[in-house]
Amino acid sequence: MTEWKTYRLGDVCNLVAGFAFKSKDFGDHPNKVVKIADIQPPVVNTNDLVGVDMSNYDTNKLRKYIVSKGDYVLAMTGATIGKLGRIANDIKAYINQRVLTFRPIESVVDKNYLYYQLCSENFNKYILNHIDSETAQPNISAGSVGGFEISLPSLDEQRRIAGILSAIDDKIENNRRINTNLELQAQALFDKIFFDDKGVERNPLSDYANINPTRTLHQGVVARYIAMANLPTKGSFPSDWSYKSYGGGCKFANGDTIMARITPCLENGKTAYIDFLEEQEVAFGSTEYIVISAKSGYCPALFYFLARNKEFVDYAVGHMNGSSGRQRVGGVDIANFPMPHISLEDSNKFAEIAIPIMDVIRNNSLENRQLANLRDALLPKLMNGEIKL
Repeated sequence: MTEWKTYRLGDVCNLVAGFAFKSKDFGDHPNKVVKIADIQPPVVNTNDLVGVDMSNYDTNKLRKYIVSKGDYVLAMTGATIGKLGRIANDIKAYINQRVLTFRPIESVVDKNYLYYQLCSENFNKYILNHIDSETAQPNISAGSVGGFEISLPSLDEQRRIAGILSAIDDKIENNRRINTNLELQAQALFDKIFFDDKGVERNPLSDYANINPTRTLHQGVVARYIAMANLPTKGSFPSDWSYKSYGGGCKFANGDTIMARITPCLENGKTAYIDFLEEQEVAFGSTEYIVISAKSGYCPALFYFLARNKEFVDYAVGHMNGSSGRQRVGGVDIANFPMPHISLEDSNKFAEIAIPIMDVIRNNSLENRQLANLRDALLPKLMNGEIKL
């Protein structure tokens, strides 16, 4: 193995901080902008990028702020300072202020290798330890980011290391795409069966599902815990979980759907389907969840797709109460949602298609968790030369 050399990040990479577009120019325009909120590690969510009216700007001068597939960006400010996301789609967009992108000097450092260096725990710790100011919120400058020291082997070895890690990420991304497509198909089927007929009889949701059903967990028992941060805004299964001692919170089991009831998590669509616990296992999470559990005879997955249905989400948001900064919807309001009549025949028809789809999505999601754990275990060993290629 060739000798590894240490460099400052700013010596092997040009750091470009985003442009300060004027808020009045944002809107429904073809040119898109990446903001901090769009960085959802490990990717940039390009589905909901805001547009910007470029007629007020010199596009030639803004070329350096364009990012595209394969580029990665960093949040330079706020509560999520240091979060890193890579663009996985064929799209071009401008980076907004306080978003940083990286332009590696290709004769020294491989672009993909550098990305994995920036994914390391060492880099994350460096960012948190080199915050420039915290007057209103934490901030870091491009110059401070550029002070991070990285170790580089030869370019050939960098490419081999990045190739191993990229192969894992490519498989994860492929699973994600499959899951997204399958879920869109199931959601379209659900909406067609249950919501296309506007004249159908309506009944309270509580006729078909139990809201916040009773589950048993004793104080101090160590159980699986799902944090609000791990509820996806898109996708049916939590991105992660941990184990902790139960001291209170919302309880749920396999077949339940959990959804956020508090602003802004409800508006953002934070929802998950529980179908990965052990038999009879009870897990828990925030008191800001609402649990929807199918009554006997009805397909459990049906209520996950209800929680992602636009009419239902609009209803839940419209029934939020409380102070402007802490609004939430109550379980009673959810129970009273006017649900189109669900016949057992329609429930079974939906189940025949939805259950196999959810099985594939669950298996892909669990495989992605295992792959991510493997990548995270390999990354530091590859990056410090402990594993030699």
